[in-house]
Amino acid sequence: MRRPQRPSPTPDDAEPPPAAVRGNLPAELNTFVGREDELDRLGLLLDESRLVTVAGVAGVGKTRCAVRIAALVEKRYCDGVWIAELSAIHDPALLEHALVDALGLTDHTKRPPRTTLVEHCAERRLLLVIDGFEHLVDACAELVGELLRRAPRLQILAAGRRPLRVDGEATLALTPMADDDAMALFAQRACAVQPGFRLTAGNQESARELCRRLDGIPLALELAAGRLRALSMEQVLQRLDDRFRLLTGGSRSALPRHQTLRTAIGWSHELCAPEQRLLWARLSVFAGQFDLEAVEYICSGPDLPADSVLDVLDELLAQSVVLREDSAAGSRFRLLDTVREYGAEWLSATGDTERLRRRHRDWFLGLATWCELDWFSPRQAAAAARIDSELPNLRRAMECSMESPDEVHLAQYLAGTLWFYWAGCGRLSEGRHWLDHVLEEESPYDPSRLKALWVLGYVAVLQGDAIGAVSALQECREEGERSGDASAVAYAVHRSGCLAIVTDDLVRAEELLREALTRYREIGELNSNVLMAQVELAMAVAFAGDLDGAAEICEEVREICEDHGERWALAYALYVLAYAALQRGQTARAREMLGESLSIAHTFHDLLGTVLSLELLALVTAVEGDAAEAAVLQGAAERIWPSVGLPLFGSAHFGRPRADCEARARDVLGDVRYEAQRRSGSRLETKAAVARALGEEARRLPGAKGTHGVAAPGETRRPAASRTTGRGGPEL
Repeated sequence: MRRPQRPSPTPDDAEPPPAAVRGNLPAELNTFVGREDELDRLGLLLDESRLVTVAGVAGVGKTRCAVRIAALVEKRYCDGVWIAELSAIHDPALLEHALVDALGLTDHTKRPPRTTLVEHCAERRLLLVIDGFEHLVDACAELVGELLRRAPRLQILAAGRRPLRVDGEATLALTPMADDDAMALFAQRACAVQPGFRLTAGNQESARELCRRLDGIPLALELAAGRLRALSMEQVLQRLDDRFRLLTGGSRSALPRHQTLRTAIGWSHELCAPEQRLLWARLSVFAGQFDLEAVEYICSGPDLPADSVLDVLDELLAQSVVLREDSAAGSRFRLLDTVREYGAEWLSATGDTERLRRRHRDWFLGLATWCELDWFSPRQAAAAARIDSELPNLRRAMECSMESPDEVHLAQYLAGTLWFYWAGCGRLSEGRHWLDHVLEEESPYDPSRLKALWVLGYVAVLQGDAIGAVSALQECREEGERSGDASAVAYAVHRSGCLAIVTDDLVRAEELLREALTRYREIGELNSNVLMAQVELAMAVAFAGDLDGAAEICEEVREICEDHGERWALAYALYVLAYAALQRGQTARAREMLGESLSIAHTFHDLLGTVLSLELLALVTAVEGDAAEAAVLQGAAERIWPSVGLPLFGSAHFGRPRADCEARARDVLGDVRYEAQRRSGSRLETKAAVARALGEEARRLPGAKGTHGVAAPGETRRPAASRTTGRGGPEL
């Protein structure tokens, strides 16, 4: 049934309207106090310079000021304000991956992450906040310089202990808080620890003296405020005063600010009970956030029983040594960098660092194994969120294993086990980095190395690197056959079939995929990979013209997915079923299934699934009679493909729906109007394109309420965006 055509999202060749402010700035967990002059100065510097650095000693409040000013000015940036926390990154090679991650980018190609960064920022008006870069200052300065040169609308706000020393950099040296601000901060934090606390004539001078002793350093003030849970103001001041005298020989006036902070941390450490000091030291092995289960396993022992860890951790929380944060993966904890460094020194002094690092590594090996199993279950989104939050710790676990030749196989196991994250959660570039890295080392062809090889081949296929894929998969198959590893051989055959289908060798693709499925059955394998082998076989069969055979295969996949709560593979099965339905002329059925497929793909941030569904939805829309909207969807798909790889894999079979859609739309609209509509679609961000497509699809569902309002000329109609609960990636 034909529908009335409607205008494009923007007038032809017009700039798109600004999107809602987006970004990833963390919510403030407590009140920001003082610093009005500094914030005013930062605002002026951002008006004048594209690179502004907030520099100062540890604990002086650089991060908090940077985040605060970023929140105050975020409406200036139509493409959002984004923060990248670099303190947990130790390898300069991961710097670009960290920024890609912070910007929420998904890129499935084999392009260097720097290319992805530059292309993303090149035409966008955004503010990038870089925090904790001082240990990566050379690499960071070089990258920042290139980004600023090649992205003229980008601004960068950096926070670290020293300037970047990049041309054009404006620096604000953040000094400790003025007396009045320090007093206000101390009182506010003290009130949070001891409800009802307030400054009075009786305690005001003690508080002022305390703030002076701590040189107005915010972290030191917050640590001191945490002591009011157990001590009076006078006791806090007396103990701190005694500690200063001990460390400085009584010369208060000559006290360096960094020594003041170290003194405050050391004093807080000294006031901790022995078991609290022990847990503090052991927590230093974590990178980034951590959860209670990990703490109980890694940090417990005869001297700190697991059932006492929660109580001890709670004491450290009360003293502001440990911070609590909420995330998609649940309640999490972390140490401030300065506090972690202090704990690491104590852990090293006990001679227990290596043992704790291995316990840390072993826990995250287990976590990755558990999440791999959970990927084939209704908990896919939860597994993705968990791995996402633990990525800094997983990196540290791989780094730990690479330090000893005898443990390289553990790094290979971990890199291979995370296949679902690399391929299913938009992390192909970092996955390729780790897989190449762990396979550089000579090691036996045990199951860990073979798994890393087939995963490398899989990632290479998805990146369009046929040579790399053939090399890794052939090596995996040959060594698997030699060693009798039937699982490795099955996966190598499967991924070779996957490569054949995207290179249009349908006969070989069907042969290899059927062989892989036979091998999977023989070893009793059933998981998302096996289901995707079936879906890929169905694609080959459908492209060869056997629509009934393809539909039969995907209906079986659909049933298994429903039985196991699997959604990722289901999205691709629905895509093939929609393709078959469209070929049979069942456009309503095709649209319904594509709507569900697109929704799932978007939920997992699966760019390949998203763009394939958009391409087919464009053809459905053209068949239904709305050539203008079909052209818009094609333009939206074109914008996404560069982040996926070679458009439609360069495949004649995958490209057929696009060619058919374009021919239909051009025939109705004419070349000029078709190109105008396509350009309009190419201005849509992925989220907006998906929201538009899903909004159209929802209005066609049986029983849908309300009417569809046609946008007035020059206006953009904005359907409600779909919710996202996880992240994911491609399989083809």
